[in-house]
Amino acid sequence: MSETVDARGLSCPQPVLMATETMKRMGRGEIVVLVDTQTSMENVDRAVRSQGWEVREIREEGDELHLYIAGE
Repeated sequence: MSETVDARGLSCPQPVLMATETMKRMGRGEIVVLVDTQTSMENVDRAVRSQGWEVREIREEGDELHLYIAGE
């Protein structure tokens, strides 16, 4: 199961909260988190790893950053 969290245009801590809420709700699976600042990307990356999930890839697409994360 895969889900997308669109946190573009939001400032921290909103992207982190949205990502962690989705991780808790799903329990495991794949999530793509969309952000538009380096700071949000770094904060989401740290939060994801602290919860035992894995950041598999970070892609820069135009002005956006896409974090592909997975939890087992």
